[in-house]
Amino acid sequence: MGTTYEKDVIAWSQEQAALLRSGRFTDLDIHHIAEEIEDVGKSEQRELANRMAVLLFHLLKWEFQPERQGSSWERTIKTQRDSIERRIQKTPSLKSSLDDPDWWADAWGDAIIEASKETGLDNADFPEKCPWPLAEIMDHSFFPGMTNTPRP
Repeated sequence: MGTTYEKDVIAWSQEQAALLRSGRFTDLDIHHIAEEIEDVGKSEQRELANRMAVLLFHLLKWEFQPERQGSSWERTIKTQRDSIERRIQKTPSLKSSLDDPDWWADAWGDAIIEASKETGLDNADFPEKCPWPLAEIMDHSFFPGMTNTPRP
């Protein structure tokens, strides 16, 4: 054993796991282990933000390109809502991200960038901030520009 974190993170992680399992705690690379543990949480937050951005992006397309609405977009919206719900159920502490204005600004910004690319509209054509409350975004019957009734 003795692979450094910088040289080969995969080999390093396997060695660190073996050291933990064998109780050789004094041989552990505590600094990098702590960083990796923090990164797991950050990765989960990024995954939630990415899924929210995809959901918001499709809601924007739904509203700004009604002539192109279709079952593919509808499936993507449903899939992202379901995935976000599952992530929050499995990792309840992620729910705090949904109260963070900076997190929302990032997710909304990513959604605007993608919506602009796909629709050909300018970023400025979209609302500066997300116009929908979280409850509406996650409501399976909500589709922008439509009455809030369940879809067939």
